[in-house]
Amino acid sequence: MSVERQVLTGPTIRPLGHRERIEWHDHAVHQLVHPLRGVLQVHTGQGVWVVPPNRAVWLPAGVPHAHQANGPTEMRSLIFEAAALTEPTVLVVGPLLREVIRTLSDEPDLSADHRHHLEQVALHQLRRAEALPLLLPAPSDPRLVRLCELLAADPADQRPLRELGRQVGAAERTLSRLFRAETGFTFPQWRAQLRLHHALHLLAAGRPVTRVAVDCGFRSPSAFVEAFRLLFGVTPGRFPDR
Repeated sequence: MSVERQVLTGPTIRPLGHRERIEWHDHAVHQLVHPLRGVLQVHTGQGVWVVPPNRAVWLPAGVPHAHQANGPTEMRSLIFEAAALTEPTVLVVGPLLREVIRTLSDEPDLSADHRHHLEQVALHQLRRAEALPLLLPAPSDPRLVRLCELLAADPADQRPLRELGRQVGAAERTLSRLFRAETGFTFPQWRAQLRLHHALHLLAAGRPVTRVAVDCGFRSPSAFVEAFRLLFGVTPGRFPDR
């Protein structure tokens, strides 16, 4: 993996088309990335973070990452010399933080004093914001990598771990142990997270909620709505930009 050092000198607004990608890079400063609309996938060495419009991701200085848009996306980015957090983290963006992000990125001619005060407000909000479990961890064991690739290609795949294990050449008990050791999730937890990540992509592309539930392998639309609400804080029917 080749990582480019990109120089950021201030807030940016970057429109991205559906599936447009920003390849692997890092920064010498801390970065907050917030999609004002659309959905961002943020890849780091830990795995894939999914960032919908009511969320933001904190990326510490020096952490290699890549972005991919799902649906037309407007990516807002702020930079900070001081650290709000020590690890990549997806955070809830409340009304005050959203307005601070919007003001800092919309108004490049703010006085240095005004900008400094707004950045301090943003840091205060970030340190208090709720962190969310929106990471889909990436395994390293080749058998687990292959299994995860199979499920990513078809999130609605209902086969149990035992049957999937036969395809990748590993016993169910071995794979179950590896999932916990390498991702921190059980296999059912990891698969549920994958399905919800995939659901965001389909919703961003304009698919109806009932179709998304089927395509992501949920047993019913109501089960999908409840799982989505618990993770993202909003029902899929009220998902931003629908």
